[in-house]
Amino acid sequence: MSDTFRKAAITGHPVAHSRSPLVHGYWLKKHNISGSYDRIDVSPEKAEDFYRNFQRSGLDGANVTVPHKEIAAAACDRLDDAAKAMGAVNTLWLDETGRLCGANTDGLGFLGNLDQLAPGWDVSRESAVVLGAGGAARAVVWALLSRKFTIVHIVNRTYEKAKAITDAFGSGTVAHGWDKLGTLLGKADLLVNTTALGMTGKAPLEIDLAPLPETALVTDIVYAPLETDLLRQAKRRGHQTVDGLGMLLHQAVPGFERWFGVRPEVDETLRRLVLEDLGVVA
Repeated sequence: MSDTFRKAAITGHPVAHSRSPLVHGYWLKKHNISGSYDRIDVSPEKAEDFYRNFQRSGLDGANVTVPHKEIAAAACDRLDDAAKAMGAVNTLWLDETGRLCGANTDGLGFLGNLDQLAPGWDVSRESAVVLGAGGAARAVVWALLSRKFTIVHIVNRTYEKAKAITDAFGSGTVAHGWDKLGTLLGKADLLVNTTALGMTGKAPLEIDLAPLPETALVTDIVYAPLETDLLRQAKRRGHQTVDGLGMLLHQAVPGFERWFGVRPEVDETLRRLVLEDLGVVA
């Protein structure tokens, strides 16, 4: 790694709540890298100009959060396969010719979290049930299809939103309304909650896990609280469970490596640091 000072940031609106500077700051210090990672609030009316003229920002790269992921993707000269599939980016960098490149690492973050905390989780990869149909659901569906799951069921209270995902991903995905959940659980190897239900301050996620095979893994992308009601219920029934904090941390790895030249690890010290900042009790 050269001694050149490199700059990255989290961009979006708002960004004051973002823990990304904490995560990247930890890695910069750990690896003694000359660089910075800051917050840049980009107002919606300035977003298109900011990303289309990213070279003027003074940044070597950036993360993108809501509501600018689609706008940033449209401004890119080159997108990775995940970003193309989702029409959204969360990671930007300039290549050697100055072209703006974009990636979506949310799906990689999901996989990295499960690989770390539940090794071998994808050995049985016949059927997955994904709750929700937002951007996170798209990332999870992309990730599961990349691991060759035979069938991915997307279940959402608004069927049309689930159908929009299956229209985008095609074969291997099926859309369902919420009323079909009980039947689908009976054959699931994996259950993933991508909704905000169960998050602190949100309505609870009320589902009956009785039909779910005992061998099924249950994971929730919510990390506040760290153990959601869904995970608690699953654990009581004997299921292996994985919380959502690791997805937040692992999705940051590819960007840091791209900007600063070192591939960082998601270790227990980093997990504790972020949990303390969130005020989350395990």
